[in-house]
Amino acid sequence: MDDATTWKLIRGERAATADMLATLTPDQRSQPSLCSGWTVQMTAGHIVQGAEQTTGSFMSGMLSSGFRFNAMMDRQARTLGARPTTEIVQRLSARTTTTNKAPAPAVTMLGEVVTHTEDITRPLGLDHQPQPEAKVACLDLYKKANFPVGAKKRIAGLRLKATDVDWTYGDGPEVSGPALSLLMIMTGRSAGLDELGGEGVAELTSRMAP
Repeated sequence: MDDATTWKLIRGERAATADMLATLTPDQRSQPSLCSGWTVQMTAGHIVQGAEQTTGSFMSGMLSSGFRFNAMMDRQARTLGARPTTEIVQRLSARTTTTNKAPAPAVTMLGEVVTHTEDITRPLGLDHQPQPEAKVACLDLYKKANFPVGAKKRIAGLRLKATDVDWTYGDGPEVSGPALSLLMIMTGRSAGLDELGGEGVAELTSRMAP
C-alpha cells in the first residue's frame, strides 16, 4: 500500500474516532480502557499525541524521559488526557489533513489510531468498525513487529486467519476470528480471546501476559 492510500485511511479513521470521542459521557471517559492504567480519556489523549507527533517532538520526548519509551508514552497520555474533551476532539480533527508523523513508516500511524480506538470502544461496548483496508494494513503491520508490542514472538508457529476480511498469516495450528480480535491479541490485549477459535487458541492463550 502506497503512502497516499495509507494517509487516506489514517485520516478517515481519525475523523471517525474524533466523532466517537465527541459523543462520550463523563462516566464513559472515566472508565478503564484496554491500555493498562489508562482511562478512556487518557487513551484519547495518547491518540492525539500520536497524531501530532513529529520526529523532533519524538526525540525531544525520549530525551526528557531518559530514553524510556513507555515512560514517555505514559507521561504524555496523562498530560493530554487531562485536557478538556472538546480540545482533544478539536486537536484530533485538525489531524485529518496532515501528514506529520514519528520517525516510522506512515502505516504505523494507522496502527496507532485503529488499535487505540479499539482500546476505548471495546470495554465501553461500542461498535468500532474500521475500513476493511485499514484492518488488513494493521494486521500486516503487526505480524512481524517486535518492539513495542511483541507480536512476532506471540504469534510464532501459528496460522492466523481473519473471518471478516481476506487475510491469513503464518503456518501451524490455526487461530481464526474477526480482524480486530486478532489485532488485539497480536498487540498483547487478551480482550480478543473470547472471539477466536481454532486449535491454536490454547497455545496463544498461554503466551499472553497475565
